Amino acid sequence: MTLFVFFAVLAAAAMHAIWNALVKVHLDRFLSITLMTLGMGTAAIVVLPFVEMPKAEVWPYIIASVIFHMGYRTFLIGAYQAGDFAQTYPLARGTAPLLAAIGGMFVVAEVPAPLAILGILLLSAGTLVMSFRGGAHLEKLNLRAVGYALGTSIFIASYTLSDGSGARLAATAQSYAAWLFICDAFGALVLCLVFRGPKALPVLARDWKTGLFTGVLSGAAYWIVMWAMTKAPIASVASLRETSILFAMMISVYALGEKMTGWRGAAALSIVAGVIALRMG
Repeated sequence: MTLFVFFAVLAAAAMHAIWNALVKVHLDRFLSITLMTLGMGTAAIVVLPFVEMPKAEVWPYIIASVIFHMGYRTFLIGAYQAGDFAQTYPLARGTAPLLAAIGGMFVVAEVPAPLAILGILLLSAGTLVMSFRGGAHLEKLNLRAVGYALGTSIFIASYTLSDGSGARLAATAQSYAAWLFICDAFGALVLCLVFRGPKALPVLARDWKTGLFTGVLSGAAYWIVMWAMTKAPIASVASLRETSILFAMMISVYALGEKMTGWRGAAALSIVAGVIALRMG
């Protein structure tokens, strides 16, 4: 991973943390993510005249990614119903890079270097500790909640591998991203109607400005990640992207006045060590 790609992914992680902070309007997390995805699709329409139509061999990756994203959102709802999503979602985010690394060995034949593997492990561990912050414990999670969390992580790893492979096959990462965002917005709208019904549409419409702004920010961040996966190993990029939780912690401590605990400090050190290992690997 070149230094330019390395810092580009870190910038994308910071953007990811920012849109996650901004998207917390009065909607629940499912509707917030749906709103943001619709904003991404709307923004992508503007750039369509400037990118190529994906080749036939690229479309299976776009379709697969949309399906994986729909699965991710479905399991998100299941996690809400099964238990405290504040506990299950960190388990999903912390496990996904490991699954992406394992999947990458078989899907794209990428075997991370020893230092990169250490970096992935340190980043995943730091992500889990940072998310739980020492205030909740894995042993308190019921099996159903754990199942939904791990299912969510499988879908995250799956769309990561699909998008990395598709972006590499496409004419440009911009072309792949634009068409993916539009198709994913349609999938998100269908899923929203299935689970929440037409009554959700006026609720989403009231916050369309927030959706458009966070959609542009999120779309730019994920486009950088997809572009980076055309320049560097997918597992390393996917893991480095999870440094977003470190930026989220900085926002919560310095902007929102939350307490900097010992657990958070230990998690931050683990994430930083993982970043260093990834860069050296």
